[in-house]
Amino acid sequence: MYFISLICLAILLFGTAASLRAQDESKQDEPQQEGQRQKDKDQQKQDETKSEKKEEKRNKGEALPRLKAVIWHSTIDVNQLNLFYGAGGKEDAPSPDAKYKFKKEDMNGTSPKFDVEDDKGIKWRVKLGQEPRAETAATRLLFAAGYFVDEDYYIDELRVEGLPTLRRGQSYVTPDGIVHGARLERKMKEIKKLGTWDWFKNPFVGTKEFNGLRVMMSLVNNWDLKTINNSIYEVNDEAEYVVSDVGATFGKTGDPLHRSKSVLKDYEGSKFIDKVTPEFVDFVMHSRPPLLAAINIPNYEKRTHMQDVTKHIPRADAKWLGERLSQLTEEQIRDSFRAGGYTQEEVEGYATVIQNRIAALNAL
Repeated sequence: MYFISLICLAILLFGTAASLRAQDESKQDEPQQEGQRQKDKDQQKQDETKSEKKEEKRNKGEALPRLKAVIWHSTIDVNQLNLFYGAGGKEDAPSPDAKYKFKKEDMNGTSPKFDVEDDKGIKWRVKLGQEPRAETAATRLLFAAGYFVDEDYYIDELRVEGLPTLRRGQSYVTPDGIVHGARLERKMKEIKKLGTWDWFKNPFVGTKEFNGLRVMMSLVNNWDLKTINNSIYEVNDEAEYVVSDVGATFGKTGDPLHRSKSVLKDYEGSKFIDKVTPEFVDFVMHSRPPLLAAINIPNYEKRTHMQDVTKHIPRADAKWLGERLSQLTEEQIRDSFRAGGYTQEEVEGYATVIQNRIAALNAL
């Protein structure tokens, strides 16, 4: 009987853990028929796992070229930055009226994505789902803080020629062929991706610039701090270290059952600073799965370790970041969220939280 009980308990734990894993990221899946939705989630899991393994294999033992490694750049006149258009500026912004031709669908990651090319020959990666608005806004704030970011733009309606039935994200396409709620990331030939970088092993550990980036992850509530979301780009003979996927932001951090993306009430209700000592600050970051999910040990350890990214940060470094962000005007902060297509009510709500968090940093 004891042996049978152990088997039953193991089955129960395995089933519960599997259920939790299936729910991981499920809030961002588009509404559709149950059978198709489950198929999409299973496919996403498989593709994400393959993508992570491929990236790990690609970077294992691969030495970076002899380039200067950079993670931050100084920008004068912070209060003059255009945060509606962000790092790429108005000159690089995509035109809603341009002709976009479908190239291929990208099945990596958890958000629906596909590539297009406009009538000027510029290539863009289109992302759909719950991340486009949050990611667009987050890149503006990171850019304002002095960090390298992708050139992301949000377009509410996008017409794509030759668009097939998408394996993921078809519910964001209306019968007349219009794609709704799209983030367009500009792809540039002069930028080469060298690989990924780890939060705990990189050339910048211990520097104020890197610690400021750690604070930024808590400032925007970015709970998806996987290595695969960090990129190293070769740009102008430098190796730029970038947090290249910041879509899991402006919601609530937590386990798969409770975290969220781009939900104002969750962001407003979340805590920013956890603990302050004379020398260090711990910022709030929850990503540990429920204990029952520990049966998947690698995922449990990885998600638990993510919480340490925003812990034990020197007060002086956190305040340094706050002083830089305090140079932003209220209108610039609002523009960051206007760029993401948020409603005026949402813009005001998000901007208020950001201003309060900046004030908290400066009060350290």
